[in-house]
Amino acid sequence: MERQRSFSIKSTSVFLALIITTISSAVIFFTFFSIKSNSSNANNFQIDLSPVASITETTTSLHISDSSVSPQQSPILISTHFTPPENTSGSAKIPDFEKKTRGEVSSVKVIELPSKNGEEKKKKTKKRISQECDVTNGKWVYDSDLPLYTNASCPFIDEGFACQSNGRLDLDYMKWRWEPRDCDAPRFNATKMLEMIRGKRLVFVGDSINRNQWESMLCMLFQAVKDPKRVYETHNRRITKEKGNYSFRFADYKCTVEFYVTHFLVREGKARVGKKRRETLRIDAMDRTSSRWKGANILVFNTAHWWSHYKTKSGVNYYQEGDLVHPKLDVSTAFKKALQTWSSWVDKNVDPKRTRVFFRSAAPSHFSGGEWNSGGHCREAKNLLNQTFKPSYSGKNIIVEEVLKQMKTPVTLLNVSGLSQYRIDAHPSIFGAKPENRRSQAVQDCSHWCLPGVPDTWNHFLYLHLLHKR
Repeated sequence: MERQRSFSIKSTSVFLALIITTISSAVIFFTFFSIKSNSSNANNFQIDLSPVASITETTTSLHISDSSVSPQQSPILISTHFTPPENTSGSAKIPDFEKKTRGEVSSVKVIELPSKNGEEKKKKTKKRISQECDVTNGKWVYDSDLPLYTNASCPFIDEGFACQSNGRLDLDYMKWRWEPRDCDAPRFNATKMLEMIRGKRLVFVGDSINRNQWESMLCMLFQAVKDPKRVYETHNRRITKEKGNYSFRFADYKCTVEFYVTHFLVREGKARVGKKRRETLRIDAMDRTSSRWKGANILVFNTAHWWSHYKTKSGVNYYQEGDLVHPKLDVSTAFKKALQTWSSWVDKNVDPKRTRVFFRSAAPSHFSGGEWNSGGHCREAKNLLNQTFKPSYSGKNIIVEEVLKQMKTPVTLLNVSGLSQYRIDAHPSIFGAKPENRRSQAVQDCSHWCLPGVPDTWNHFLYLHLLHKR
């Protein structure tokens, strides 16, 4: 009996042990596969990157789809809005985030994620950038590395734009750089620009504001030239306001950078009105210098500055089509007709396969207390308009866009109007002439721009377009 009881107890113990072992194994087995199952679904989640303030303006979400997505589908969708960090140090820094010029495609984007131990981990995700970068959306930042040149280092700045040489002492207007908000545009590289126009003709056509931009381009390119004597005007002309046409040759690159003056793009002339011959504007005929523009590889046009009621006689007996001199025609209608004449010339005479065409939008003036001929001034303006200022878009720019859309030849609009409206500080004012040449303190230039200055940014935009197309 004693031995039998002992066996029964041992049998019961063994039986209980087997049950406990079985239950434990089941728990472990269930737990293991639960973890594995959860991990297989871990791709279906949303990461909130809002703490990464240095690269996002608002909450940015990274959506990762399930790994079962077929190769034909796009497995990754990234919604990101980049905002450059505010400049609090007093000097500009180039942001480190994704570089993309207008329409450029980026195959990899790096997003910084904070880890639990405080260290940042890089997560690479593939993304194609389909949208274009709007370089006009941005802000002016102070950059201690500017200017790219000075009145002393560039011999091509005429007296009207050489503000420092003419006695202007506050020089901060030289040190502001336009920083696009949604893209990290590469800085202007004079050597690369010269290589892009090697063996080509870069031609600026327009009024004195375009001459302003042309002189800026000459100065920006000249800084990369090793031998100054290898840059010269092909007719030995010295740049002045009087002579209108120039062609500077950069011998080492076998290229020319040219300027042709035309206030309206169309022809200025005279016609008999009544018993007198009067000045008229032939809005149906191109400027007489247009034959010289042919064959250029890059054409940069502008007109706007002279299209005012004062300079166009308020449209009374001024605009001419054929033999007809309109007794009265409003400036907007005349401006559109003139642009249509210009666009027809471009479509007829420009080969898009060998020539790129640009049209720069209207640049603003900043007269206070009157106009250029009635005591208008801007001398006291030494600072930019602040970021609360909202730029306007002129009716002339809208007309330009309408005409460009109707052309068969591709024309790129260099839209500089909005960003230039902030720069009330950057006009020559009384420093558009040397002290001994100033006729009066009351005559101030608040239309053109000191060099170095705002037109350098316009040329940077031109450079970006050429760089991307290349």
